[in-house]
Amino acid sequence: MKKTSAQILILDDNPEILIAAKMLLKRQFETVLTNTNPQKIISILSENNIDVILLDMNYRTGYEDGKEGIFWFKEIKKINPDIQIILMTSYGNIETAVEGIKLGAIDYILKPWNNEILVQTVKEAVKQIRKKTRSPLKYKQAKDQIFTGQSANIQKTYKMAERVAKTDVNTLILGENGTGKYILAKYIHLHSERKDYPFVHVDLGALNENLFESELFGYATGAFTDAKKDTKGRFELAEGGTLFLDEIGNVPLYLQTKLLQVIQSRNVIRLGESKPRPVNIRIITATNLNIEKEVANKLFREDLFYRINTVILNLPPLRERKEDIVPLISFFLEHYAQKYNRPTPNIAVEALKTLEQYDWKGNIRELQNRVERALILSEENTLKLSDFGITGSMIYPVDEESTLLEKEKNSILRSLEKYNGNISQTAEELGLSRAALYRRLEKFNLKNRL
Repeated sequence: MKKTSAQILILDDNPEILIAAKMLLKRQFETVLTNTNPQKIISILSENNIDVILLDMNYRTGYEDGKEGIFWFKEIKKINPDIQIILMTSYGNIETAVEGIKLGAIDYILKPWNNEILVQTVKEAVKQIRKKTRSPLKYKQAKDQIFTGQSANIQKTYKMAERVAKTDVNTLILGENGTGKYILAKYIHLHSERKDYPFVHVDLGALNENLFESELFGYATGAFTDAKKDTKGRFELAEGGTLFLDEIGNVPLYLQTKLLQVIQSRNVIRLGESKPRPVNIRIITATNLNIEKEVANKLFREDLFYRINTVILNLPPLRERKEDIVPLISFFLEHYAQKYNRPTPNIAVEALKTLEQYDWKGNIRELQNRVERALILSEENTLKLSDFGITGSMIYPVDEESTLLEKEKNSILRSLEKYNGNISQTAEELGLSRAALYRRLEKFNLKNRL
């Protein structure tokens, strides 16, 4: 029987499960790799063209909530969003597995598994990734394409980013959630001399404090209970390339000191070692916080702030670059039409005009999600405003206070007309004293109606 040309990676902390799964899948697929340590994922993916990953949901003894699996799922998707992931779980973790499905996992397998079902699920995952890569050149162009925008303020930011890219200067990107900090950091990397080396993204806001040092700086064998092999941290994995430390403003004060030492010296010391290891990397940081205010409030170290902010790049919110809204909608429509193999729909003119007036509090991320939603759910060739999950009241919210004042004013006017301007009768009908009615007449500039 001819084997399917595909590379499968199985990640599980139980060696017996790895052996059993490999023996089964090796009969069907050309390459089957196994590993017990999820922290090896980045290096494995950089060295191999993995098609499908079977990902266990738990790795540490005593932790059965599946959160580790979700964490590593998200990390894999950041590195390569095209890899198909199948979650492996026990009966108690089905809810977490379903959460993974919602995030984009192709399926989940219950342990102990049915051999036939496991093989068929992996085959289906391979089939799905083959559909996506049927036109490699076209897909690569879409994947590498970056939308910048034509507004003056975003053009200014990206022109400065191009100048920054030619140097190794520490760069801090500031901007609200969803403004494109990751995209700007990747843009700098791709326009630098380091573009052929790794771009490693770390979301410091999502990183567990207990894993902070081992994740960033690596660890030696025996450094802690599950440290079975020497493992590089993110600083070493970015060697020669760019390390993007996202949400640096969320790092606790006591860990900021350790971060400062490494950024300053460009040397890391793995947990369980005393030997400094030099790293040759560019460092880009980002935050959505008012970092200067955090420094003033003693929540962020001043010396770390000045170490990371040699150059500051500000990303404007989408509401300050409205001329980019329609082009962004078109960009994402084409992207998702290609992704879901659907024709690119039109958008009603009135809907476009209204979308330009929307506040977009979630910025580009919100716009992207709403465009994807519209493309998936609409069955028409022309998208309407409702397809984006937006209503007119969200664009032009009713000012409740103004509405109540208007009602009160109209009520007074009706009573004045009814009683031909008689203050006593008008006040009695409205349930007010004469003095209270006079104050309202003055407030609404109605004294000329007496």
